[in-house]
Amino acid sequence: MTAKTARPVNLNLFKIQQPITAIVSILHRLTGVFLVLTIPLLIYLFSLSLRDAQGFAQVSGLLQGWAAKPLLLLAAWFLVHHLLAGIRFLLLDLELGIAKGAARRSAWAVIVLEIATMVLLGITL
Repeated sequence: MTAKTARPVNLNLFKIQQPITAIVSILHRLTGVFLVLTIPLLIYLFSLSLRDAQGFAQVSGLLQGWAAKPLLLLAAWFLVHHLLAGIRFLLLDLELGIAKGAARRSAWAVIVLEIATMVLLGITL
């Protein structure tokens, strides 16, 4: 005879509603991984642009292509989110805003500030 437990049988993370603090934390980790993985590409493009005038023109042409603006905005969003969430986590490490309500407010502040920053960046690009 088997005893029933309260454990979920099918743990589908896409059906579970995560709190905003968990979403900010998960996105912070994902953006960090993306930023680390793009470092070699950025170093290559930077070195190519510094090599000579032809390399600079080549990188400049790549950055002015049709796909560059959405990719640059996506990369900027990753950087902005990682920076703002990182500041939030540093403050939490200092035990500032660690209460449940304050943690939620700071998570929402990260989301609102990154959206405002991305709107401003999108207008200027």
